[in-house]
Amino acid sequence: MSLTEKVALVTGAGRGIGAAARRLAAGGAAVVVSDIDQEVAEATAASLRKEGRRALAVACDVSRRTDVQTMVERTVAEFGHLDVLVTCAGLIRDNLVYKMTEEDWDLVIDTHLKGSFLCAQAAQSVMVPQKSGRIVLISSTSALGNRGQANYSAAKMGIQGLARTLALELGRYEITVNVVAPGFIETRMTEATAERMGISFEQLTAGVAATNPIPRTGKPEDVAGVIAFLADDEASYVTGQVIYVRGAP
Repeated sequence: MSLTEKVALVTGAGRGIGAAARRLAAGGAAVVVSDIDQEVAEATAASLRKEGRRALAVACDVSRRTDVQTMVERTVAEFGHLDVLVTCAGLIRDNLVYKMTEEDWDLVIDTHLKGSFLCAQAAQSVMVPQKSGRIVLISSTSALGNRGQANYSAAKMGIQGLARTLALELGRYEITVNVVAPGFIETRMTEATAERMGISFEQLTAGVAATNPIPRTGKPEDVAGVIAFLADDEASYVTGQVIYVRGAP
């Protein structure tokens, strides 16, 4: 994989699956590390710069159009162009449907689905004129339905429909749009799931590993490798696809 001279923007890059930012930087890309928490974003960007990588930290709430537009504008101002967008920003507000509040529904939908739309819309405005680009949206196996996650499941399935539609619209400009849908990955989000279930994170990961054909749980690096492939020129004829990273068929 070679991403030399490419510029990648990764939302939610301060933690978890945002590890894709490190993988893209290792491939040679200049990376914009975006996170709602400026301190976290700057810490990640600083560590990349220490390794000799080109990295810029930008605080962004992906549910706000002005934040997203500013983020993309800063990317282009700093590096001159934008070649790869990866939307890792996310959160959970799990509950059974009869207990779920409208606020919890709106927050999850706005962050995951609306945020993915706003980021893709802003990125394509740069990619279309240059007639090239890679957009990788992050969904989840929960898109197929998961108890206690009506908001999250709806958002993640919506992302899959969004990606397929964008692939149809943007293909003529040599822009690919794909989805990576992780299963259980060891992140702060899945730690929160263990807390909600009233068990330790070790118990949760052991239970998942015991049922997986590949007998372990996923790490952020497992997802980052698939993202990096889709960002590379080798995947230039792959678009509108959903790739599940789950350790199981």
